[in-house]
Amino acid sequence: METKIKNKEQTTIEEIEAQKQYIEKVKEINKNKKLKYSILTLGCQLNENDSEKLSGMIEQMGYERTEDFKDADLAIFNTCCVRENAEDRLFGKLGELKKIKEERGTIIAIGGCMMQEKHITKKIHESYPYVDIIFGTHTLHKVPEDINRILENQKRVEDILDIDGKVYEGLPIKRESNLKASVTIMYGCNNFCSYCIVPYVRGRERSRHPKDILEEVKNLAQEGYKEITLLGQNVNSYLVSENWKETGKEYNGINSFATLLKEINKIEGIERIRFISPHPKDFTDDVIESIATCDKVCKLIHLPLQSGSSKMLKVMNRKYTKESYLELVEKMKKRIPNLTLSTDIIVGFAGETEEDFEDTLDVVRKVGFEQVYMFIYSIREGTPGSKMENQVPEEIKHERFDKLKELVESQIEENNKKYVGTIQKVLIEGLSKNNKDMKAGRTDSNKVVIVEGPDEIINKVMDVKIVSEHMWYLKGEIV
Repeated sequence: METKIKNKEQTTIEEIEAQKQYIEKVKEINKNKKLKYSILTLGCQLNENDSEKLSGMIEQMGYERTEDFKDADLAIFNTCCVRENAEDRLFGKLGELKKIKEERGTIIAIGGCMMQEKHITKKIHESYPYVDIIFGTHTLHKVPEDINRILENQKRVEDILDIDGKVYEGLPIKRESNLKASVTIMYGCNNFCSYCIVPYVRGRERSRHPKDILEEVKNLAQEGYKEITLLGQNVNSYLVSENWKETGKEYNGINSFATLLKEINKIEGIERIRFISPHPKDFTDDVIESIATCDKVCKLIHLPLQSGSSKMLKVMNRKYTKESYLELVEKMKKRIPNLTLSTDIIVGFAGETEEDFEDTLDVVRKVGFEQVYMFIYSIREGTPGSKMENQVPEEIKHERFDKLKELVESQIEENNKKYVGTIQKVLIEGLSKNNKDMKAGRTDSNKVVIVEGPDEIINKVMDVKIVSEHMWYLKGEIV
């Protein structure tokens, strides 16, 4: 067993070293050319984190970032397949790039979840033959090699694995922020919710070694980062492999998400810890206890609901009921001081009746979520949901969505009032997007707060008294 693990680890190290050599090769080819790249990220924060790794590798190859695809010598799309609008956006952009490629020879690369779907790659081959590189979720680390092959051979590259990928450490990364950073702790998903394509494109769950996670967070703290978000398709199922125990590689007693949170909480310099996305079925007592006792872990917890109907939850293969979800919420509220909750809700999944939808509204009323991310169900080819015959008509989906939106916004308006007059700790992130004379930051509960103050308060956690509330932000004064 030990030999196998050692060989597997050695293989990943060797693969990363090989990619670093390709980075140097491309850098030499690009020398003195002042080339630019653009990257469009579609989807979740995991995709955003992957794009930061792509940017890290690409900039080491001698490319400079541009936000305009028209100026790009290398155009990269990091795709999502959770909703149909991501497909529409990708194909629209590819159409726009055809003429640009003809004019300046732009290399076009497409990666991410969508490329793990055979019907999508088939469409790209047939309708967009000018795409140069297609890479999957398990081959992101090989982009330097792919680009080198295009530059040397000018032949189309398709680099997709259908099997579960390995965990690669040591990839360069170019962070979007110098204040907040995301840290992936695990990859893949074992849940197979009937509406979701993610397990089919991201593979089975693979957890990173805790030592690698802690080293990354410690480095971020040394670089001045104040807030980290732990990422995974299902973070609270993070589990240190039994193989690590057998080979003496268990690290600091970390063997679960709860123990990982406690260890990260000890790292000096980090002031806030968030995590997404957890699964209600894995919210064990030890995880709740860690959230309650770790002072740096934000007390806004994302607890995906998807539907408030026990019948629909069973059809969705969610492994909990309306009643058990509400019981979990009550347990968390009793144990975690100042708890606030956000959630995901899908409207109009196959077979959803008015009664089922009313159950969802009932849960929303009872819980009083701080934030609700609402989605109209769209069929994803390859999922069990796509084969269900009792699909809800589009007009009914939209009617229900509007009704849910009205309820959620009324709750947000009411919830915002409780902040007025309170003192909140706000991490000041920079200038307000809508008023450059104001600074903007976020509370522990992720509420946007705007304040007046000097530039020196940026990147600091400040005590702020909330003086007024608005639908999508609060206004405060530095105490």
